[in-house]
Amino acid sequence: MSDAAARWTETDVPARLDRLPWSRWHWLVVVALGITWVLDGLEVTLAGSVAGVLKDKGSLGLSDAEVGFTAAAYLAGAVLGALVFGYLTDRLGRKKLFTVTLLLYLAATLATAFSWNLGSLLVFRFLTGAGIGGEYSAINSAIDELIPARVRGRVDLIINSTFWLGAALGAAASILLLDPAYFPVDRGWRYAFGIGALLGLGIIFLRHWVPESPRWLMTHGRNDEAERIVGEIEEQVSDHPDMLAPVTETSSIRVRNTTPWGEIWHAIAHEHRSRSLLGLSLMVAQAFFYNAIFFTYALVLGTFYGVAPGQTGLYLFPFAIGNFIGPLVIGRLFDTVGRKPMIVLTYATAGILLAASGWLFREGLLTATTQVLCWTAIFFIASSAASAAYLTVSEIFPLEIRGMAIAVFYAAGTLVGGVGAPALYGALIGAGSREPLFWGYVGGGVLMVLAAGVEALIGVKAEGQSLESITKPLSAR
Repeated sequence: MSDAAARWTETDVPARLDRLPWSRWHWLVVVALGITWVLDGLEVTLAGSVAGVLKDKGSLGLSDAEVGFTAAAYLAGAVLGALVFGYLTDRLGRKKLFTVTLLLYLAATLATAFSWNLGSLLVFRFLTGAGIGGEYSAINSAIDELIPARVRGRVDLIINSTFWLGAALGAAASILLLDPAYFPVDRGWRYAFGIGALLGLGIIFLRHWVPESPRWLMTHGRNDEAERIVGEIEEQVSDHPDMLAPVTETSSIRVRNTTPWGEIWHAIAHEHRSRSLLGLSLMVAQAFFYNAIFFTYALVLGTFYGVAPGQTGLYLFPFAIGNFIGPLVIGRLFDTVGRKPMIVLTYATAGILLAASGWLFREGLLTATTQVLCWTAIFFIASSAASAAYLTVSEIFPLEIRGMAIAVFYAAGTLVGGVGAPALYGALIGAGSREPLFWGYVGGGVLMVLAAGVEALIGVKAEGQSLESITKPLSAR
């Protein structure tokens, strides 16, 4: 066999994955991989809920600034973890990395429960963030490469929305665990972080049954293994009412072990420059929009409506449930109506509604209950918009750099939205007046409308199409 022949492989694996009927195997993938966002939602909510307890003299006795450092440590870990593990996801494989990142998260969040001072807490929060940040690249890559093209949009959106199941669980757990009538001040918050570790143990068992992405295997010269995995899935669904459609489409792929940094940079910054602008616009806008509300939720309720810190969980619970239900209801439209019109609609509508609710807030027309109802209605729509940002980034870049692309734009969104938005809106709330916060809400709404405009101009039609037809792999002939 010549050298040229040895470096190329002909495969029908992508087409066979996309023609599969929906089966119990796909449900296993959804549950085993989607639970990641439950952990993230739980982690973020618990961290916000225990902030007040960590300042108690009976606990760690931290100052306000030191509590802020713990949030910064988590975000810094998430950014670095996304970039490092995102690169390794493309190089070493989806399965290996979503196992490593889950183990890191599990160990770090369990260690957080045993923190003894500020230094140990900062280290453990940083490592927890690194595990979660790494999960975003590995899991989004695996989901999109395993789910059939015809339902990829709704499945991806629904899985990403499970973040809010974790948030709801965290809100409910905080009401009980942080009540000194049930648990001592220095014990409840530790038990809270232990919940995440217990969930992680169960997920490790489930993920054992999820295979490596056959698409990744074929680009790394492991075509026999890719064929075996797809064949086993086909055997499981051979008696499915929907017959397997015949496959005529094949791909010619050049085998590679790594993608040079120069090729990664060229693909993101030059070859797919407009797509990079699209991904950056969607990720930054949704991150800023979400974190502006989510990370200052308790501050607004306490400062302007007099809600006690211990009651915040009661108001957060319906907000979280609304965020989860939204993609369940309208997610299918991203596969039927289409990505582009639905992303434009959800981004623009969410932005306009936030500005409108901000006006009601400024005029004093809302109570704590109606304020939460407004937010719940807005984020019923915004939840699909935010999840669509991750879906877009994972679809529109080549297979060989998919993990790295997700990492880059997740990191950008986290830095701007996770750091900039809470700091800005925290300062506006600290002013003690409704007027500055109103204009802050208007600004967040405008950012979403601008992102909708970018999508309208350069959005990509991806519904029902294979990943390879949306973006040709770098290694394709």
